[in-house]
Amino acid sequence: MSATPAIVVRRAEPRDAEALQRTFAAPGAMAGTLQLPFPSTADWARRIADFPSGDFFLVAEVAGEVVGNLGLHAASRSPRRRHAGTLGMCVRDDWQRKGVGSSLLAAAIELADGWLDLRRLELTVYTDNDAAIALYRKFGFEVEGTHRDYAYRGGCYVDAYCMARLRAPAPSEHATARRSLRKNTKTERKRPRI
Repeated sequence: MSATPAIVVRRAEPRDAEALQRTFAAPGAMAGTLQLPFPSTADWARRIADFPSGDFFLVAEVAGEVVGNLGLHAASRSPRRRHAGTLGMCVRDDWQRKGVGSSLLAAAIELADGWLDLRRLELTVYTDNDAAIALYRKFGFEVEGTHRDYAYRGGCYVDAYCMARLRAPAPSEHATARRSLRKNTKTERKRPRI
């Protein structure tokens, strides 16, 4: 019995454009994302080259072949939303349910929690994508609401869930926040009324 090859997650590079084009040309990938039919390799090469600084475009590779991808983006450039990131991912049809999505999501969460200090990760997923919803729940994402008629797909409108995962703050963060709140409240009480 042969062992399953290792899944390697790395940053996307321009040489991955053809593999990404093949991934998104598959019916399942197209149905599960916001991509349109007939993707172009040149368009994917441009997207990789123009990926925003500070955001991450990861690919999953098995035996040198790209079989999935994930984008991790800042949710907003506003200072008040610096704590949040958004995710979008896709696994090639023939590699679904083989650990690729789990590997990509685990790498993104490690990056978000351990390096980018993102407290909140957000995503949208079609309400009929049971496998993806189960994967996201496995990693701590919860449904926060439903976007009705979210996207047009295959001749009709489909709904999507908005899901999010909140990283639990460290105990020291709670204590610091409480001290800061108490200090600000005392300062407010001491100010003279005008």
